[in-house]
Amino acid sequence: MTSPDGHPAAGADFVVVANRLPVDKRVQPDGSIVWSRSPGGLVTALTPTLATRSGAWVGWSGSTSDPDDPTPDQPQIEGIDLRAVPLSDAEVVDYYEGFSNATLWPLYHDVLVKPEFRRDWWDTYVRVNRRFAEAASKVAAPGAMVWVQDYQLQLVPAMLRELRPDLRIGFFLHIPFPPPELFSQLPWRTELLKGLLGADLIGFHLPGGAENFLTLSRRLLGAAASRDPVGVRTDFGTVKYDDRTVQVGSFPISIDSANVAAAAASVADRAAEIRAELGNPEVLLLGVDRLDYTKGIDVRLAGLDRLFAAGRLDPSKTMLVQLASPSRERVDSYIDIRNRIEQTVGHINGTHGTADRPPVRYLLKPIPRNELLAYFRAADVMLVTPLRDGMNLVAKEYLASRDDLGGALVLSEFTGAAAELVDSYLLNPYDEASVDDAIAGAATDPVDVRRERMAKLHAQVMDNDVDQWANSFLATLAGPA
Repeated sequence: MTSPDGHPAAGADFVVVANRLPVDKRVQPDGSIVWSRSPGGLVTALTPTLATRSGAWVGWSGSTSDPDDPTPDQPQIEGIDLRAVPLSDAEVVDYYEGFSNATLWPLYHDVLVKPEFRRDWWDTYVRVNRRFAEAASKVAAPGAMVWVQDYQLQLVPAMLRELRPDLRIGFFLHIPFPPPELFSQLPWRTELLKGLLGADLIGFHLPGGAENFLTLSRRLLGAAASRDPVGVRTDFGTVKYDDRTVQVGSFPISIDSANVAAAAASVADRAAEIRAELGNPEVLLLGVDRLDYTKGIDVRLAGLDRLFAAGRLDPSKTMLVQLASPSRERVDSYIDIRNRIEQTVGHINGTHGTADRPPVRYLLKPIPRNELLAYFRAADVMLVTPLRDGMNLVAKEYLASRDDLGGALVLSEFTGAAAELVDSYLLNPYDEASVDDAIAGAATDPVDVRRERMAKLHAQVMDNDVDQWANSFLATLAGPA
């Protein structure tokens, strides 16, 4: 038996296609290679879903190689069939650091940094997307369901449909989708939109992203786009294009809540040790972010500086631990934000601290998973202050980890999570007074007030987990039973 285009019938019935495989590579002192499961948000969200299905994950291993090399990295990890897509050093620079993260990322995040539009980057993006599509077409069984992930691979749905029209193709965007006025700046806006419309179902975190996409489809392609509410938890529309009807909907992503809660409970003793190691501050604030200009690390630092200067928080009794993972270190805008953050940390510690008690502890390195959960358990206040964010799973992980109902969440209104987590201390990161009041309130409100808020937030995250998100999307993709 063969698929409609002659591919062997053997293959995966469910395929995830993402920029990265869910693994990290470590070279041991003896030269041997060890692969471990990576801790990123997408991996955290999708791994439980893939583990319950017979399928494969197509993506880049993170190591560069010659694309023509017949034996690129082939990582292995228990429980997931991994299919590596090779990328060269030059392709990483142009496709990933260039078009994905210096063009699309700032464009989709409200142009916080000016996007760069370069034809050579675009050409590489097209070529790499085609390679991902070809890899997925080879691993998918006839009639398989393929779920393409995120902004790096927005051309894959149409390319894959051309290769394998028998497949059921879904696409989910993990970052915000911009309004038409911003998206239309992109010189290749029509090509990108057509790439996405190769899918049968296109998913966004929030209804606003879906609405932006529907509007763009009407304006740029003349496609018939309509509102068509169906389902319970999601808002839907449809786009009629190329003799097909594409569904467009919102699916707020979540986390493996029960697993996070159980793992966090097991590190409660370590949480107490962390507080002791930090000198048992009266108020322990925590930030956990990728080092990115969208995350608002500078926003919370500036707020803390003002609160100390105004006497609203006492620097001798208050400490902020900021954990930052290095990210896209060769992109200029990331170098700039790193320098600004390090300068601000130095200013706060030099102005408000003492030699033995700096009020800000800043760590620029990845933190092991269990240690991170221990920090969640230790923190009195979690600061999540992005200028723009698709969802922000760190906020949800913090809430799931607090089955003790301690702590408080300060959350930017410009995260997707804010639409669900309405009992957080919400703030406008562009309004200094809003930032200061939210942080001060979370740090100083009576315990019973914070506990009541946390009870509602913890229940919300536990009731709406990653399985519900994935099952909702995949059930919609599969169509009527």
